[in-house]
Amino acid sequence: MKKAFLSSVALLASLTATATAAPLAEGGAKFVGNITTSGQIRNDMGTYWNQITPENGCKWGSVHSLSNGNTGTSKFAWDNYDKCESAYKWAKEEPGKRHFKFHALVWGSQYPNFLCKKKNPSITIEKTKQYITEWFDAVAEKFPDLEYIDVVNEAIWDGNNYHSGYGKPAAGAEGNSTDDTECGGSYIIEALGGDDVVNGKHQYNFITTAFKMARERWPKAVLIYNDYNTLTWQINEGIELIQTIIKNGAPVDAYGQQAHDCKGMSKTDFESKMTRIHKETGLPLLISEYDISEADDAKQKNDYANHIPFMWETEWVAGITIWGYINGATWVSNTGLIDNGRDRASMTWLKEYFATNLDKGKNTTGLGGGVLIDPVPQTAYKTHTIPGKIESEDFDVPGIGTGNAGYYDTDSENHGDSYYRSGESVDLYAKATGVVVGYNVEGEWLDYTVNVQETGDYTLFAAVAAASEGSSLLFQVDGVDLTDTISVPAATEGEENYEDYNKVSANVTLTAGTHIIKMKVIRSWFDIDYFTLVKGKDATDPEPITNESTSVFSNNLNYDAQKLQDYYVLNSLGMRIGTISAYGFSAAADMLQSSNQLKQSGVYYLRNRTTGVSKSVRISR
Repeated sequence: MKKAFLSSVALLASLTATATAAPLAEGGAKFVGNITTSGQIRNDMGTYWNQITPENGCKWGSVHSLSNGNTGTSKFAWDNYDKCESAYKWAKEEPGKRHFKFHALVWGSQYPNFLCKKKNPSITIEKTKQYITEWFDAVAEKFPDLEYIDVVNEAIWDGNNYHSGYGKPAAGAEGNSTDDTECGGSYIIEALGGDDVVNGKHQYNFITTAFKMARERWPKAVLIYNDYNTLTWQINEGIELIQTIIKNGAPVDAYGQQAHDCKGMSKTDFESKMTRIHKETGLPLLISEYDISEADDAKQKNDYANHIPFMWETEWVAGITIWGYINGATWVSNTGLIDNGRDRASMTWLKEYFATNLDKGKNTTGLGGGVLIDPVPQTAYKTHTIPGKIESEDFDVPGIGTGNAGYYDTDSENHGDSYYRSGESVDLYAKATGVVVGYNVEGEWLDYTVNVQETGDYTLFAAVAAASEGSSLLFQVDGVDLTDTISVPAATEGEENYEDYNKVSANVTLTAGTHIIKMKVIRSWFDIDYFTLVKGKDATDPEPITNESTSVFSNNLNYDAQKLQDYYVLNSLGMRIGTISAYGFSAAADMLQSSNQLKQSGVYYLRNRTTGVSKSVRISR
């Protein structure tokens, strides 16, 4: 995490240690790794561990310098300190058995001096962007086949700064800054697109940009966001950051939990917090920097026994990296597992646990790290031929592994009322015209595998409905924008319903062959019934929407009043907050207005569960 303390004792020990056994997790479901020791790779590294992370050696400031002051040619010294390249080669000695993690591409600490505002007053945002791009390109050229990458490190906004000193020196995990206070911060955030604040919430644009840059260079790597205090003080902020960057399109594969904050944490507390983080982010977790700073051997061992089995035996934990194993050569005192050649109780426990519980390890993340889980590609739910019509509910079947999702929904709950594909979390609603995808939230998307019969121009038509202005969507093909952002027209005549469907269209160009078309939600709250691709530019819509096509809804209100109906209660953001059963909209509105469950004034919506018709209700408190 922060700068390590060097130890001559540790260096001497590394020269005399010899490998005598297989790593603890060899043949298991995920890796159990460690870091370099005071900048060196000990001879016993492979005795215990099958994954390596250079503690400091791959950080930008350890590798990159400029000749001739701040204006000359960039230099990259990959083994200048802490053996970045050597650690990579160590893992490559046994490919598939040993694993290497690059730590880290973007961090608000330990970056080159020429980025510092105080040390290099002439540095600009434009120049910083140039250097960042040069840095990414240099890493990609040196290590084109990286398996794991900490793309962004320690960027949670924590009151008046980020966890590390992107803008100014930060306090660090222990409250004592190890950042260079003379640096004065950098323009890293601005160079990567800034950090917008919307309704008091940081959007972390710079993180999303960094992940997109990394994916361009390493399409097959596991891309990780890594941070500390995520299991204690900033658990909420960390979850919110991950949710935000996913919503904004960051291709993040795993959330790295540094886990420096677990000393004394009970088994129940650790498991519940880990589970909450996984559930609310939807990402696999990596234990990226685990250590317990404890001089008492028994207490340290007790923490290991409370935490490690859950890490190892939980299927959505993709790997474990312990942050140092030689006492006296770790960034914080008393975190080592071996003290003057003697196994501490925690190391003894680790050996015993893995000797008897190796087969309990589970890993269904598809992110590798042990017995590899073979990726399963997403597949077409139905055959979609272009030109042709695609029903929105017939999105791809998700696979397993990076890039095989099939769709992204912001939560696991199906808010719809259709039994069609009920096992998926996409919100499907039963309408008189069939099944539609509704409750569309910004950042969600659906994939459709299509077979384009002929290269050429096409016209895309989409049947969409929105209760109010502001909703929009966009289509992509194979990850590239196929259309501009398309606005969804609001219901006519001031109606607050999702039954007034309109057609939107765009001219597009497709090449023959199999492709994935993605429908992305840009702005929330619209329904989509289907989309059609017709040969030719500005083609005629084969299924224009007319009054007759929507007349099936004309008697909904009269019919509704004849028997008891269920109505979803939605807040002003379109989120469902309850259900009311009543004879007609008027009765439901009366019940809602007289309810003591709503504490705030404002506009709410009643949505008939059967017909999908919505009406607004104003509540005054």
